[in-house]
Amino acid sequence: MQLEVGPSSRSPSREGREEGAIGGDETPTSSTSSSAAAAEDANLERPLLLRTPQRAASDGAAGAAAAAGGGGVRRRAVSEPCLPARAERSRSFGRDVGHAAAETFLLTRLALILLRYLGIGYRWITKFLALCCYAMLLMPGFVQIGYYYFFSRQVRRSIVYGEQPRNRLDLYLPTNMNGLQPVVAFVTGGAWIIGYKAWGALLGRRLAERGVIVACIDYRNFPQGTISDMVEDASQGISFVCNNITSYGGDANRIYLVGQSAGAHIAACALLNQAIKECGEGESSSWSVSQIKAYFGISGGYNIVNLVDHFHARGLYRSIFLSIMEGEQSLRRFSPEVVVRDPSARHAVSLLPHIVLFHGTSDCSIPSSASKAFADALRSNGGKVDLVLFEGKTHTDLFIQDPLRGGRDELLEDIVAMINSDDDDASTHANDVIAGSPARRLVPEFMLKLARRISPF
Repeated sequence: MQLEVGPSSRSPSREGREEGAIGGDETPTSSTSSSAAAAEDANLERPLLLRTPQRAASDGAAGAAAAAGGGGVRRRAVSEPCLPARAERSRSFGRDVGHAAAETFLLTRLALILLRYLGIGYRWITKFLALCCYAMLLMPGFVQIGYYYFFSRQVRRSIVYGEQPRNRLDLYLPTNMNGLQPVVAFVTGGAWIIGYKAWGALLGRRLAERGVIVACIDYRNFPQGTISDMVEDASQGISFVCNNITSYGGDANRIYLVGQSAGAHIAACALLNQAIKECGEGESSSWSVSQIKAYFGISGGYNIVNLVDHFHARGLYRSIFLSIMEGEQSLRRFSPEVVVRDPSARHAVSLLPHIVLFHGTSDCSIPSSASKAFADALRSNGGKVDLVLFEGKTHTDLFIQDPLRGGRDELLEDIVAMINSDDDDASTHANDVIAGSPARRLVPEFMLKLARRISPF
C-alpha cells in the first residue's frame, strides 16, 4: 500500500396490548355483578390500546361457582410482554415482504426499460454473463451476509428518509453501544444502474462489529432517475443522517461520508454541491458540510468527461452513459475534479472536510489515476486531501473479495483507524479493536481467486 500524504493530517477525521387472556371470550352470565358489568362497559369505551382486563374479580367468583358445578371455561395465560414483541416482529416482517414485492415489480419494469436502451450488444451481454458467474462463485458468502441482513436484530431496514420511491436507508448498529457511536453514511456503487442499499451489508456488518453505526443510503438508479436525481437523493439521505442519527445512538459530531465506485462520484457531487450552495446568500439547507467529519472515496471516478470513452469500451455504452449524465453538456457540471479546478470554487473547496481517496492500482473499471487527478485538483485549490493506493488491488478486491476472505482487511483497518483517531478515548485502543476482532472467512480461497479472474468490474 502506498500513501501519498497531502498538506493535511492523515486523521480526517423497532402492539397492541391484547386483553389479559386469549382463547375465546365468555358471554356475561346472570351471576355477573352489575358493578363488574359497569366496569367492563367503561373499559370498552376506552381506546383498544388502553383497555385493561376488568373481569378478574367477577371471573374469579364465577369461576369458583363453575368449578363447584363441575364446569367452566379454561383460559390459557399468556405473558403480556411476549404478545407485543411477537406482533411487532410479525408486522415488521409483513412490511419487509410488501416492500420487497413492490421493489421487485419496480425493478422488473425498469429492467425492461433499460433493455431498450442497451439493445443487443456483445459487450454488455458478456459483462452480464460474467456478473452472473461472479455472483455464483461468491454465493456462499452472499448467503451468509443475506441471512445477517434479513434476520439480525442489529439491522434496521428501509427507514424512509424522503418522498421518492427509493428514499430509504438501512442502519447497522453495534451490539454494545456505550455512549454515542461514530457514524458512517455510505453511498453504494453500481454503475449508476444497479446500485442498492443492501450492497453495503458487508461493510455495514464489519464496521458495526467495530463500534461504528452505518447508514446505507439508497437512491434512484437509471432509468428511474438521472444523475441529478441520484445526487439529490444522496443529499437528502445525508441530511436525514445528520439530523436524526442521535435517535439511534449516533454521534452527530462524528459523521463520516463514504462512497464506493459510482457511489463515490455521487457522494462527492452531493458534498461539493452543498459546499457551493453554502457559499451563496440566502440559500436554505437541511444540512451542512461542516457536519461531515471526513469524506472517504473508494475506487471512485471524479472526472466523467475523461471516462466516457473508457466506460464505452468496457460495456457502459456512450449513449446510455450520456443519458445517465443528462447529456454531454452536463458532464463538466457533474465532474467534481473539473469543478474544484475552477479558481472561483476556491471558497467552496475550503469548506470541504478532510478528503481521503482509496484506490487499487490494478483497478480496470475506474483507473487509479482518477483518484490521483482528483487529489491533485483539490490540493491545487487548497483542499485537505490524502491519497491511499493499494498495490495490485482491483475494483472489487477492496470492497468484496478482501472482506469475504476474512482475516486482515487493509481498507477496513484504515477507515477504522482514521475514525478512531478523531476520538481521544478510542485512539488509544484503535489497534486493539482492529487486531482483536479478526473476521472469519466466508468464501473458500479458490472461489475468490476464480471470481477475481472473471469479475466484470
